[in-house]
Amino acid sequence: MNKQTVYDLKPEGKVVYIRVDYNVPHDKEGNILDDRRIRATIPTIHYLLNQGAAIVLASHMGRPKGEYKAELSLRPAAARLAELLQKEVKFIPDCIGPEADQAKEELKPGEIILLENLRFHKEEEKNDPDFAKALVKGCDLAVNDAFGVSHRTHASIVGVGRLLPMVSGLLLKKEIDFLDGVIEHPERPFVAIIGGAKISDKIQVIANLMEKADVILIGGGMANTFVAAQGYDMGESLQDKDRFDLARNLMKKANDLGSSIMLPVDFMAGDSFSAEAKTKVLSAEEFSSPWMALDIGPKTIDLYVETLQKMKTVVWNGPMGVFEMEPFSKGTYAIAKAMASLNATTVIGGGESASVVDQLGIGDKFSHVSTGGGASLEMLEGMILPGVAILADKE
Repeated sequence: MNKQTVYDLKPEGKVVYIRVDYNVPHDKEGNILDDRRIRATIPTIHYLLNQGAAIVLASHMGRPKGEYKAELSLRPAAARLAELLQKEVKFIPDCIGPEADQAKEELKPGEIILLENLRFHKEEEKNDPDFAKALVKGCDLAVNDAFGVSHRTHASIVGVGRLLPMVSGLLLKKEIDFLDGVIEHPERPFVAIIGGAKISDKIQVIANLMEKADVILIGGGMANTFVAAQGYDMGESLQDKDRFDLARNLMKKANDLGSSIMLPVDFMAGDSFSAEAKTKVLSAEEFSSPWMALDIGPKTIDLYVETLQKMKTVVWNGPMGVFEMEPFSKGTYAIAKAMASLNATTVIGGGESASVVDQLGIGDKFSHVSTGGGASLEMLEGMILPGVAILADKE
């Protein structure tokens, strides 16, 4: 990454604006259920504090669509960050305006404020230049440490980056180093595991990775489309029937490139989309209505795990089935546990895959677990993220 980072700054005595991603899950009372994204920003905050900076943190929470919603306030995030840092984090009840301006003016080196939810103002998502200007009024330097929204052209990132030289925080640098690094320079053999519901959501990921990976393992609802495209009746399984030609073309292209796309050889099927459904293990040849594929089957689990054990680089994005329902969680959990046991570079591409390893309590067993689902997906597609493009280049 030929972009400047916090290590290139001279922040002593300066007010440093940091865009973070504290969009964390919480219950109806506002209690934070998973603070991983907050914890992930601490190295950047510690570094800048130790360099004598004053810090202004800005984030969004949820989708309030430009309106104030008490349940989407960042006040609990400020409290949690203060606990983690064992240091006061002053919460400011708006992100722009007189109170925010005064708080920034009074800020001293070593102090931290967290501004209220950026998306309480509709100008944030519209990348409004006046909103960006108001946001960093009184700030000297800007840092992007919000990988999870770096695929968005929003005022708090791209707008700010046009006003102040913006550099990468340590979390953003780590995300890019891992996601870009393993794809462009993987230790081989390299396998990509791609799951999720629809092939249409992951076309570009598969197309990009087949040029780089030795093997691609397909699971989730999209596997049904690939299998059905080979001429099998998949019963009531979710499938993109208008994408059969695309699936066949992707298989052919992968073969021409010398990459192997592996599909499930059996499925855990249910007679309805329900945790209480009757279940049966079926091969592609055995499918008929009312059965639907809701997870990969035991033979496929064995095949995929055996394949993983030969690999030196593994990237995973998307579940193998409807893992939220216990009868259809075995495939996804088996892949997660197999990856965790490998002596290899293992990268989880955010989203539901990251949730799974958190649920299992094995997140620390992987080389990297991304904090951004949509952003990591776009990186796996080979796209350049707006929040990375806007960063100042190295000299």
